[in-house]
Amino acid sequence: MNGFWRIGVILAAVLSAVPAVPAPAASPASPASPAPPALPARLAHQTAKQQPAKPKLFAPQDLGLLEGPDREDWQKPDLIMDALRIAEGSVVADLGAGGGWFSVRLARRVGPRGRVYAEDIQTQMLDAIKGRVDRENLSNVTTVMGTADDPRLPNGIDAALIVGSFHEMQFDEAGKRRDPVVLLRNVARSLKPQGRLGVVDFLPGAGGPGPEPDQRIDPDSVIRAAAAAGLTFISRDDVPPFEFLLIFGKVTGRATP
Repeated sequence: MNGFWRIGVILAAVLSAVPAVPAPAASPASPASPAPPALPARLAHQTAKQQPAKPKLFAPQDLGLLEGPDREDWQKPDLIMDALRIAEGSVVADLGAGGGWFSVRLARRVGPRGRVYAEDIQTQMLDAIKGRVDRENLSNVTTVMGTADDPRLPNGIDAALIVGSFHEMQFDEAGKRRDPVVLLRNVARSLKPQGRLGVVDFLPGAGGPGPEPDQRIDPDSVIRAAAAAGLTFISRDDVPPFEFLLIFGKVTGRATP
C-alpha cells in the first residue's frame, strides 16, 4: 500500500471522530484573507533537493562522453602543449589519462624519438588506451598503472600533464576528501630539473562540459598544494571558453621534499 494513501485514510478517520465546530461568521467589514500564493515549482524543487553526490572516479563505460567531435575546439591541445614546451623528442606523462584522447595527441607531438607515459589507476582505462594506440599504430606510448598517491613514473620527465582529472584526485574512491600533496610530490620527483607540470581543469561555476559546479576545483587550492609538494607556480592561462591552465616547475635550489 502506498504510504501517503495509508496516512490519508488514518487521518480521515481521526477527523471524522472530532465534533464539528461551527466556523465564526465573517465580519462584513473584514473580507476573507486571500490564500497565500503557491510556491513556484522551481523553489519547491530546491527545498527538497538532496545533498550533492559524492565525487567518484569517471566510469570507463562513459568514455564516449569525453570523445565529442567538438573537444578539439574547446580543449585546444596544441595551445596546452605549446605552453608546456612539448616538442619532438620530449618525454611526457599524461596523468589520469582516461581513454587516451590527449595521450595520442601527445604521442604525435613528441614523435618516434619521444615517449608518452599514459597513467591511470583504473585497469579498464589502460585497456582502452592500449586499444586506441594499436588502432592508430603508435609505438611511443607506454601505459602505467598508478595509485591514488603515486603515478609510478620514471625519472627524466620533461612535462607532466593532468587534464580534467585533478578534481578527482582530491577524493578517494569512496568520495572521501584526500590530500593531493603526496601525489604532486611524487610527480615533482619524476620531473627533470627544468621539467614542467601542467594542470588543466574546468573553471569554477557552471557552463560547458565537465563535473558539477560543486565538484569543480579552485585554482588557488591547486597552487597551494603544488607549493607544499615542492613545485613553484609559473603561470596561469585561460583555455577559453571552459578551462584554465596552471603551469608549475621545480623549486630552484632545493630538492623536492
